[in-house]
Amino acid sequence: MRAVTGPTDHVVVVGAGLAGLAAALHLAGAGRRVTVLERASHPGGRAGLRELGGYRVDTGPTVLTMPELVDEALAAVGDSLADRLDLLPLHPAYRARFADGSSLDVHTDAEAMEQAVRRFAGPAEADGYRRLRRWLTEVYRAEMRRFIDANFDSPLDLVSPELARLAALGGFGRLGPAIGRFLRDERLRRVFSFQALYAGLDPRRALALYAVISYMDTVNGVWFPHGGMHALPTALAEAAADAGVEFRYGTEVTALERRGDRITAVRTRDERVPADAVVLTPDLPVVHRLLGRRPRRRLRWSPSAVVLHAGTSRAWDDAHHTISFGAAWHRTFTEIIRDGRLMTDPSLLVTRPTATDPGLAPEGRELHYVLAPCPNLRTGPVDWARVGPAYRDELLRELERRGFVGFAESVEVHELVTPADWAARGHAAGTPFSAAHTFSQTGPFRPRNLVGGLANAVLAGSGTTPGVGVPPVLLSGKLAAQRVTGRAAVSSRN
Repeated sequence: MRAVTGPTDHVVVVGAGLAGLAAALHLAGAGRRVTVLERASHPGGRAGLRELGGYRVDTGPTVLTMPELVDEALAAVGDSLADRLDLLPLHPAYRARFADGSSLDVHTDAEAMEQAVRRFAGPAEADGYRRLRRWLTEVYRAEMRRFIDANFDSPLDLVSPELARLAALGGFGRLGPAIGRFLRDERLRRVFSFQALYAGLDPRRALALYAVISYMDTVNGVWFPHGGMHALPTALAEAAADAGVEFRYGTEVTALERRGDRITAVRTRDERVPADAVVLTPDLPVVHRLLGRRPRRRLRWSPSAVVLHAGTSRAWDDAHHTISFGAAWHRTFTEIIRDGRLMTDPSLLVTRPTATDPGLAPEGRELHYVLAPCPNLRTGPVDWARVGPAYRDELLRELERRGFVGFAESVEVHELVTPADWAARGHAAGTPFSAAHTFSQTGPFRPRNLVGGLANAVLAGSGTTPGVGVPPVLLSGKLAAQRVTGRAAVSSRN
């Protein structure tokens, strides 16, 4: 594994999102002095917090999987997840509701899920679920250590027994047909393939190896931190600070000083911070601006999302996460990924965090997030200032049609977040999901975390290795730290 060269005693991390926090913890654990510069007044990055009329609104991810990666980052400084966070497992992980009126609780416990599938679609599908679960587990084991939790210096690094195993499992085929080998019921196929959209892909075209995301959701489990998702970066930052990491909030980085092939200091509006090495975690366009270079390649960006945060006077469902599938399926991906149009028959993720933690809302009130995938600004340059209010009203009508009767009239406070808002926060193409995980933007073909032409600069975050989502971003921080220290940690995961 290639690493930065020269001294690395003092590392400056730009950004206190999940990637920057994970990098800081692993670097501190390896004995480095670490300074984190964050433009906001608090840690979190995308996983931020907004107070909205007495409601505590998470502004970023709502789904937490693979909590062992959180524990691993904390363990780097002798801390632990159990001491820092109160994590609550979600049962069910999701509730899936379909256009035909049927619904299915998605359990991560094998026995519970098998029985649910048997009642929902019959014994043949229950047997198919068992076989699918075994396959998902095998795909995860073949991928995790070698392809996800790994630094790449060359595509040749892929060559390994795990690569052969992944090929034998059909990992380089298409995800949709791969799931179809186990399940005939179209509704069940959706439950185990919609996760491809997290990676910016249509399940019909995504590589089957992205079934690993379904493994994380439907086999390994889904959790929610007491206090909301923002409790996660808060806990990581507190542990890092206790381990000696220095945080400077309200500090926006404006430039990087260079001497030859080394960055010697990070400049903010008010000061110069000397650095032996730097870890850069902002979105790729911001990184390129700081580096003073144009990107060498044109990336394909993931679809975006419209999110409606709504504080309501009542609830409709006892589930934490509800996926409401429209009647259309393949057409919706074509609309948002290829055609750059809003979904005509949307599938929606409705999250009610107060189902698990009532303290996130005023007493007797409920908090809902409604997420609707949509085109990014490059694929579909929608005038969101004009379209946004009308689309919000359409979402409310759609929720009424989907069984959330009285939702609109129950809303006491709300906030709509559109691709234009994501763009204003610095996210390329107006998407919070960064570069899509096409084959040419995956693994060693994704933008490298070791910055070419510089001896002591490393990237972390969703735009680099291994990719998008809470687990990959936490891993990106660890992998960046390994590039600085030149030392790969030994993982017990298989």
